[in-house]
Amino acid sequence: MVKIFRAWLDHLFADEQALLLVVLLLSGAVILAFFGSMLAPVFASMILAYLTLGLVQWLEQRFGIRHLPAVWGIYTLFLIGLGAFVLVLVPLIWRQASSFLGELPLMAQQLQGVLFLLPEQYPQLVSKQQMQTLIDTMVGELANGGQLLVSYSIASIGQSIVLLVYLILVPILVFFFLKDGQKIVHWFTDFLPNKRVVLSNVWHEMDDQLANYVRGKVVEIAIVGITAYVLFLILGLNYPALLAMIVGLSVLIPYIGATLATIPVALVGYVQWGLGTDFYTLIIAYFILQALDGNVLVPLLFSEAVNLHPVAIIIAVLIFGGLWGFWGVFFAIPLATLLKAILNAWPRNDHNEHKEVT
Repeated sequence: MVKIFRAWLDHLFADEQALLLVVLLLSGAVILAFFGSMLAPVFASMILAYLTLGLVQWLEQRFGIRHLPAVWGIYTLFLIGLGAFVLVLVPLIWRQASSFLGELPLMAQQLQGVLFLLPEQYPQLVSKQQMQTLIDTMVGELANGGQLLVSYSIASIGQSIVLLVYLILVPILVFFFLKDGQKIVHWFTDFLPNKRVVLSNVWHEMDDQLANYVRGKVVEIAIVGITAYVLFLILGLNYPALLAMIVGLSVLIPYIGATLATIPVALVGYVQWGLGTDFYTLIIAYFILQALDGNVLVPLLFSEAVNLHPVAIIIAVLIFGGLWGFWGVFFAIPLATLLKAILNAWPRNDHNEHKEVT
């Protein structure tokens, strides 16, 4: 058994490039595990710079603008957007979230009345005891949520300091990543061996995949969130900004997020209007929005960005989301694509040649 395992390892790592790739991946995992919280502003800045880098390159290629003026132009737009988000959107969502949490007990009481009717209407499906257990569980979760909110409020001073550090460091780092990103990449690659066909293949495939996916996902969040906000305002639904944010962020979780986002939208609509015409109009309009997102917007944005099986996507969301929370969910598909790119580019000894990924 030991000989078989050793022979398999020898075959797997027969090429030194495979070993180099494994070392780099392990080093990245160690850095994330032990220094992830400390370097979080750096990682956030790299992500934001990567998102806006495409606009810089577009200005350079389309209009012939030099690199530094293009960086300053896009960076100014970035600061304006960041200021609007922090000064306008965050306070609005915070107020609506506080109001929503304050009315949760009333919503729970109204929902209990509906749930208690189910055993009478469908006694063969659910009993009163089962429904009471469900309601007790819901009340317990609401109590835990209230305690969590209180503990968060107590720790808000420390969180405010961290947020202030982010607001200072992240914009500065974003500027330097935009300005000197290529120099930083070249400096890093100088430490790597000259023979790095596998790394080059993985890098080129991931650069295209990651750029298409991340930028497309940000555009999808913005379009779905803004459309949902306008829709909720037209219908007169309470907490439109909060619910629109939930609906927009729900696109991060494929196949699951839309279903989860339906719960708060339907709950607020039911408590506000009951089972009337307004409620059914809301549900129909919401499902039309989700259908347009899944059948029109997603194919337009991601037609060539991701080529993964739905089962692989769901597994990636569960694993990386469990490991790294929100960012794990956001980058679940790119990370799964990275694994796919590594497997495609892994050196094989079939004909003593390296099989390059096109």
